[in-house]
Amino acid sequence: MGFAAIRWLMGIRAFTLKLSLQVKLILSFVFVIFIPVILFSWYTLNEESAKAMEELTKNNENVLAIEKINIENNMELMEWTGQLALSNREMNNYLQIEQIQDAAHVLHIKKDVVNNFQYFLFNNPRIANVRLFTDNLYVNEIWPVILQESRIEDKPWHDEVVKRSGLPLWEIQEDVVLTGVPSEPQPNEPFMTYLQEFKYADNRAHNGILEISMQLSDFFSQTFSSVQDNNSQLIVIARNGQVYSLEASPVFAQHSAEQLMNRVKLTSNTDYETVKFKVSGQSYLAFQTYIPSIDLHLVNMVSLADTMEGINHSRVRYLVLISLLVAFLVVLSYSMQAFILRRLKVLRESMQQVRSGNFNVELPPITGSDEVGELGFHYRELILKINELIQEQAARHAAGKEAELKALKNQIDSHFLYNTLENVKMLAEIEGQYLISDIMTSLGGMMRYSMEWKQDHVMLSDEIKQVQHYISVMNIRYDGRLDLRLSIAQECLKQETLKMSLQPVVENAIKHGMSRMHSSDGNLVVAISADRRGHACVIEITDSGCGIPEGMLNLLNQMLRMEESAYQDVRQLVVRKDNQDSNGIGLRNVDQRLVMSYGPEYGIRIESQEGSYTRIIMTLPYRLTGGGVDIDD
Repeated sequence: MGFAAIRWLMGIRAFTLKLSLQVKLILSFVFVIFIPVILFSWYTLNEESAKAMEELTKNNENVLAIEKINIENNMELMEWTGQLALSNREMNNYLQIEQIQDAAHVLHIKKDVVNNFQYFLFNNPRIANVRLFTDNLYVNEIWPVILQESRIEDKPWHDEVVKRSGLPLWEIQEDVVLTGVPSEPQPNEPFMTYLQEFKYADNRAHNGILEISMQLSDFFSQTFSSVQDNNSQLIVIARNGQVYSLEASPVFAQHSAEQLMNRVKLTSNTDYETVKFKVSGQSYLAFQTYIPSIDLHLVNMVSLADTMEGINHSRVRYLVLISLLVAFLVVLSYSMQAFILRRLKVLRESMQQVRSGNFNVELPPITGSDEVGELGFHYRELILKINELIQEQAARHAAGKEAELKALKNQIDSHFLYNTLENVKMLAEIEGQYLISDIMTSLGGMMRYSMEWKQDHVMLSDEIKQVQHYISVMNIRYDGRLDLRLSIAQECLKQETLKMSLQPVVENAIKHGMSRMHSSDGNLVVAISADRRGHACVIEITDSGCGIPEGMLNLLNQMLRMEESAYQDVRQLVVRKDNQDSNGIGLRNVDQRLVMSYGPEYGIRIESQEGSYTRIIMTLPYRLTGGGVDIDD
């Protein structure tokens, strides 16, 4: 946030602090109601706008879909007509003649073949022309069906049709009039033509080109229909970028189809794509799709003028309603708060007298059982209490001093206990009782570490030191049969660890390992290792005890993360079954501490092999901390 913004916020805060309580309450009351109303109106308006746009999108996508169906039907009609034309045996025989025909034979072809050919193929009124352009010089032209190919060799699409070698080409032609053809009708609109090369009987040599034409208004019936929505108009864009549409459409009243299409980037996506744009402040929505079979784009151009006008009317309506609501709330809030604040003014005047030092002020009665009435009652009681406290202040001060001195006399000095242990250690060394001296050293270290609990997290080296002291003390009980072996990676010495998290685990290992000893020499080896594994530090405490049966091992691992009620039930069953406290309560406590501190992905798990070992694996996030002591070898 910039300095200017901070100054602006501070200015607003200073201004609001100068306002009276009544004004603040009125503003807060208005905002409490006004903001939800604004949010609700904004949400409702957005929902209405989104619903209107969704309905508009759905309707215009349906228009595109219907036009695509019409196009597919017309394509099938023209392809079917082409197949019929090329499959006529008598017509093919005539087109492939190899000698000059006499007039009688040509007349026969025109009367019996061509007329039947036309009647059969032109039975659908949407087909405008069916022409066969041949390069066979022996074929006489019979208008309007059979013509020489030389008439179309200058057409830009001629070479492309030949290159396709029998594959059809769809082309929009502005002019299908052929020079020299008698009585050719003059079209007033372009044609969609189906062009296909046909060959001689050996299917190797070029024989000619088939042309089937349909007026564009018939081929794109929905596009050029005069009965459609005034706010939308379909547009056809040919492969050369030429735009075809109904020019008289109201959508093009302000901007032509070419001007609007200049703002639309055409894609080769056959799915529907939507583009929203503005031209001279007028909003438009273009739904486009690509038809690869005829290599053209179909666009439904929608004017959003009426839709946006409806949305703006809704906005104005909501603004007027909100303004009326705010005015009503201000009047209502002022009337209600004027009555409430009248009694608060009485309290304020009384407090001003108390501030000047007059604690014997007479407070006028404030009636009512509401909050203001309770405030007046408690304020009167407060004045009485203040007078009592003034009288008791001196006695209370003296009593406090006396209590402070008594607390100082009863305070326990922990250093006295440490010094006593040091004195016992020195006496043991003087008397040559070095074992007792070592015990006092370890015991003193353990007591100091456990009693000085300044923080919950320590270094791993501190915990190892505590375990070393613990093993030293416990070896007195077990006649030196405990063997502690350490393998701590250097990078883990300063690993952050929960205080007193290792000793309970080692204590558990000694307790159960020594109670069910299986080794021949009666010694128990406790091995502690620590190493870094990725972003975690893994600590393993392994004892050479008798291990845990597989069934009990699985149960103990489950008990670590059980709910408390389930854990207590299972614990009672285990105690009754084994007749001992082998229920993992110490391990569960350690695991719960780790989970609460680091998260459920960390904690401990138990591994064991009956008759061999038991291993506790403690996983911590790898974190380093400062302080601590060094580990003794």
